[in-house]
Amino acid sequence: MANSTAERQIVSLKIVHTSDVHGSFFMRDYVNNHAVRGSLSRVYAYVQSLRKVYGKRLLLMDGGDILQGSPVVYYSNFVASSGKNLAAEIMNYMAYDVGAMGNHDIETGHAVYDRWIKQCDFPVLGANIIDNATGKPYLKPYEVLERDGVRIAVLGMITPAIPSWLPEKLWSGLHFEEMEPCARKWVKIIKEKENPDVIVGLFHAGKSGNVLGQVVEDASMDVAKRVSGFDVVLMGHDHTRECVKVQNVAGDSVLVIDPANNANVVSDVTLTVTKKDGKVVEKSVEGRLADMNKYPVSREFMDKFAPQYKAVNDFVSRKIGTISRTITAKDAYFGSSPFIDLIHQLQLEISGAEVSFCAPLSFRAEIKEGDIYVSDMFNLYKYENMLYVMELSGKEIKGFLEMAYAIWTNQMKSSEDHLMLFKEPVEKGKRANFKNFSFNFDSAAGINYTVDVTKPAGEKITIQSMSDGTPFSMDKVYKVALNSYRGNGGGDLLTLGAGISKEDLAKRIIFATDKDLRYYLMQYIEQ
Repeated sequence: MANSTAERQIVSLKIVHTSDVHGSFFMRDYVNNHAVRGSLSRVYAYVQSLRKVYGKRLLLMDGGDILQGSPVVYYSNFVASSGKNLAAEIMNYMAYDVGAMGNHDIETGHAVYDRWIKQCDFPVLGANIIDNATGKPYLKPYEVLERDGVRIAVLGMITPAIPSWLPEKLWSGLHFEEMEPCARKWVKIIKEKENPDVIVGLFHAGKSGNVLGQVVEDASMDVAKRVSGFDVVLMGHDHTRECVKVQNVAGDSVLVIDPANNANVVSDVTLTVTKKDGKVVEKSVEGRLADMNKYPVSREFMDKFAPQYKAVNDFVSRKIGTISRTITAKDAYFGSSPFIDLIHQLQLEISGAEVSFCAPLSFRAEIKEGDIYVSDMFNLYKYENMLYVMELSGKEIKGFLEMAYAIWTNQMKSSEDHLMLFKEPVEKGKRANFKNFSFNFDSAAGINYTVDVTKPAGEKITIQSMSDGTPFSMDKVYKVALNSYRGNGGGDLLTLGAGISKEDLAKRIIFATDKDLRYYLMQYIEQ
């Protein structure tokens, strides 16, 4: 509502925030062939219901990672890439007011994300994405939206850890500033130049987290607390739900909210601004996480995008091969796994390398006995990583595996101990959770090795020989196949584990595919 008297004006604003949608647009999961819990088809229904109340005072924002993660966006980005980008079409239809870049958006490469940005009818922000040629932001750093006399400044930033995961050709000509100093600089500029009534941070970075290389991966909470001026910080990237108020250095309250991923929930923020004689005299901010499962799929939305929905369905339904038995990722956590063996085999044959590293990317992933379809490839391999071949010594291979199994397996001192390394305490009758991310639980192929889980970290691995029976040498240099996320330092297995400096990683790469690994897996199976 917007109420006013001769002296006071009260304006109520609504912000709806999505983040890490990862191509979850429609009502069906193309990989697992079932109805999805979230999706923008439900978010649209929710937003339209709120627009009946708030009208233009509803602000729709996205925090990044929308261009990658499902067959829908893969098809639009890389198969039907000459037409309109589907993410841009959908976001324009939903009337987003502002967006931000995510690391998985950058993973699609300049050709895809530059086209997407150009086709969006709203600004895609990135204050800390710097153009090397100009020294200025590659994208618009902030946007000012005015509703019923209230000026809302939105500052967009991304996690600066991109170089720790992605090859430089995907972000060529750019570099990424640390979030906290960047925010401090731009809040000062925004206050002086724009005189806003409200400042919103739209950040593709999580609450708090690792230092990768020389930068903090997830600094959203640090910015909220240490940089005065923000009323709301909308965060993402870490796929973790959060809704909390914190106090900043000036003693002001800041709402920090994160809707996690796949549009299962959205951030729902109510801002009430009271102005007197043109100046803000009072502000209140309330937030909640709204469950999209409670809202219907919008038939209007599905009808609008029916041709694109059918095109993607035809794409993922194409048969590319057959498999004689069901394989699942679950057994990969306990030892040899046909599911992981398939990826190892393909990586070795595609690359001609001597050793292969890979990890299970999803706990429940499986390919069922019978025909294999394109959709199965998104189950088998979730991300658009390239395939690298790197040169590693035998000693570095052992160090890599020692770290992988140290973050994966417990040191068992009796048969009663857990084999897996779980978060403590593990409560009886409740689900246990891994202490570390399972996408860093790399195993190896091309070598025969033993893991002794009774030994401490750093002493678990014994490598007996190469798979063909020839001796394995700690001093010899081997060609190792692995994905680009790992090859660029993702998970720290090459840096902290193998002991290779971040600066030297690029020098070790002797081969990189032009297309993503999934493309070559599909091609290989089909042949």
